Amino acid sequence: WEPNGSFHQPSAFLMMGIPGLEALHPWISIPFCALYLTALLGNCGILLVIARTPSLHEPMYLFLSMLALTDLGLALCTLPTTLGLFWFGARSIAFDACLAQMYFIHILSFMESSVLLAMAFDRFVAISHPLRHAAILTRSTVLKIGLAIVLRGMVSLLPIPFLLKRLSYCGSTELSHSFCFHPDIMNLACADIKVNVFYGMIILLSTVGMDFVFIVLSYILILRTVVSLTTREECLKALNTCVSHICAVLVFFIPMVGLSMIHRFGRNVPPLVNCLVAYTYLIIPPALNPVIYSIKSTHIREALLRALCRKR
Repeated sequence: WEPNGSFHQPSAFLMMGIPGLEALHPWISIPFCALYLTALLGNCGILLVIARTPSLHEPMYLFLSMLALTDLGLALCTLPTTLGLFWFGARSIAFDACLAQMYFIHILSFMESSVLLAMAFDRFVAISHPLRHAAILTRSTVLKIGLAIVLRGMVSLLPIPFLLKRLSYCGSTELSHSFCFHPDIMNLACADIKVNVFYGMIILLSTVGMDFVFIVLSYILILRTVVSLTTREECLKALNTCVSHICAVLVFFIPMVGLSMIHRFGRNVPPLVNCLVAYTYLIIPPALNPVIYSIKSTHIREALLRALCRKR
């Protein structure tokens, strides 16, 4: 502890693995390694294929490359502390390092939400206004959207580390996960956290909450357009282009909402459930998204096969 009058700030926090299964951490690390390896190789593969295939330099695949970059960042943010804890029992993380990790985890999560909204808008324009799609979503427009997504995440979350740093911590320093999460750190403080709670809730609702509302609205408009199509084949073809995106939205938003509810209202939820939902939120989407898009997207699948054949 580093006391300064009545203000106390820990030099480090202690991270938690999977509660009750500490003795099995080396074995539990095997599926985690598989998920991280899938996330790293899958997202790097998608980025490489899109970069090297000129025919994929379209809005849909440019947004997909943004999603892959975000997923890659999320995996790299949590990998060192998670595997360090499982392999070596390294539970301690410095206070400032914890705040930095938390900041980047939340930025990348908000960016993923925004990218999924941009992809929903792309699908809406492609299905509802196919003749104007190229004119509306030019390459420069896509790049501006990407820049806006990054700035939105960075600026909206910039006060969070400073709001946590002003708090006094005089109780337990044990986190609930093997990574740093804003509500988790905030609940360890022994000071008034009303400002943190209020700001966190406002930012969450005005970013991720609004993104989800607009994604649902986009799909309502898409369904309205699809219903007006003349043949059943056209309807299925239009909807088939959205399947990958719908899966990515569900994989991301369901565990995120669950984790947010647990941290704010689930004080009696077993620690194991809290832990599993957190890992599902931060590790499963980066690992599953490249698999989903590789299976469902014919262009991505063919480009990957061509790249493998060239290497052989």
